[in-house]
Formats: sequence, C-alpha cells, structure tokens
Amino acid sequence: MPSAALPPSHPLVDAVRPVADAVGARIVEASSAEPSDVPLMWDGEVVGAVRLPPLHGALDRLIASVEAELGNSLPLLPREQKQRAIRLLDERGAFILRRAVEDVADAMGVSRITVYNYLNAIHR
Repeated sequence: MPSAALPPSHPLVDAVRPVADAVGARIVEASSAEPSDVPLMWDGEVVGAVRLPPLHGALDRLIASVEAELGNSLPLLPREQKQRAIRLLDERGAFILRRAVEDVADAMGVSRITVYNYLNAIHR
C-alpha cells in the first residue's frame, strides 16, 4: 500500500517514502499523526509521520516482497530459488508468526516438511 501524498512535499518525507512503501507503511500529515505513529522530525519540527501497517497481513506482505525480489511467484520458482526465498523470509522474521511454515508451504506449493528441511539446512 503506497504512502499517502503529503502536501506540500518535504525532503525528509520524500527520502522516507520508499522505505515506508517497502514495509507497507503510510506517511501521514503531522496534524493527522497518532501516538503510535513514528514522527518525522526536521530541524525540531514534525513534518509528517509514518504509520506502520497492522500485523494482520504481515506474512502476505513479506511473501510479496520476496516474490518481487526474486522476480516470480513462489510456486513458479526453481528449487534453488525456493530455498533462497525461505532464507529471505527467515532473515525477515516471517517464521516467528503463528502458522507461517504451513502458510509459506501452501503459498510455495510444497509440503511443510520441505519448508522445515530448508530451514534446517539454513540453521545448520
């Protein structure tokens, strides 16, 4: 979900926008900031804020980012790329989420045993 435009544009907002977009966050105007938002400070002034995405859907966002990085959907990747996808997901913390192994296995078109085998090979 791309971050919302912040009129007028600000150099800090423009610099942070690609990071916010990459993690599924939104940039909001300073006047709309909530206590849980991350303020963007410039010379002592809040020029905007980053609103982090909810945890719900985090695994789907992680899978989408890995697919974009690898250039194909998980089921269409060759074995070596699937192993790389598992490594990337593991590095990004995907497997701390409940049912992540099962959900990644389903998304990848492999068994959960295969995902566990890839993870075991990574952690050896």
